[in-house]
Amino acid sequence: MEGVSPTRMDLLDTRKKLVLAEKGHKLLEEKRDALVEKFFGIIHKRNERVSQLDADFKDAFSSLIQAQMLLGEKKVDELSHITPEIGTIDFETDNIMGVKIPKMNQDNIKPEVEPSYSFIETCSKLDDAQKDFKQLLIKLIDLADLEGGIKSLAVEIEKTKRRVNVLENNLIPKLQATIKYIEMQLEEREREDFFRRKRIKALMESKKE
Repeated sequence: MEGVSPTRMDLLDTRKKLVLAEKGHKLLEEKRDALVEKFFGIIHKRNERVSQLDADFKDAFSSLIQAQMLLGEKKVDELSHITPEIGTIDFETDNIMGVKIPKMNQDNIKPEVEPSYSFIETCSKLDDAQKDFKQLLIKLIDLADLEGGIKSLAVEIEKTKRRVNVLENNLIPKLQATIKYIEMQLEEREREDFFRRKRIKALMESKKE
C-alpha cells in the first residue's frame, strides 16, 4: 500500500485512528437516528396542524361569506381596510440537537385586538370572521415554524448520513486494510528474522564441530 510504513509505531497509530473513527461513526449514527426521530415527530405535528387548518379555513370563510351576504362585499371590503394591525413578528433562531432552526417570535402579536368598526353597522358573522382569521394567522405562523424545522433537519440529516457513509464505506475499511497490511508485513519480517537466526545458529554450530 502506497505511503504506508509497515512499522510497529505506524501500526499503533493506525489502530488509534481506527478506534476514533469507529467512535465517531457510532456517535454520528446515534445523531442521525435521533434527528430522524425528531424529523418525523415534527412532520406528524405538521400534518395534524394542516388537517386542523383545513377545517379552520372552512369555518373562517363560511363566516366571511355570510357577512358578505348580509352586508355586501363592498361594505366588508371597506371595513377590512380599517382593521387594526395585531402586531409584529420577530425572527429568531431555535436550536434542536445542535441544528439551528428559524423561528418566529409571536410575543408582539395581539390576537384579541378589538374591532375598529361600529357594531351597529355590521353583523355578528363579520365579528366571527375577523376572530377566526386572527386565530388562523397564529396557527399559520406555527405551521411556518414547523416547516422551517423540517427543512433544516432534512438538510442536517443528509449531511450526517454522508459523514456516516464516508466513515463506514471509506475511512474505516481503509484503516482496517492498512492494519491488516502492516500486521502481515511485520509477521513476514518476524518469520524471516526467525529463519535467519536459525541459519546463523546452524552455521555457528557447524563451525564449532
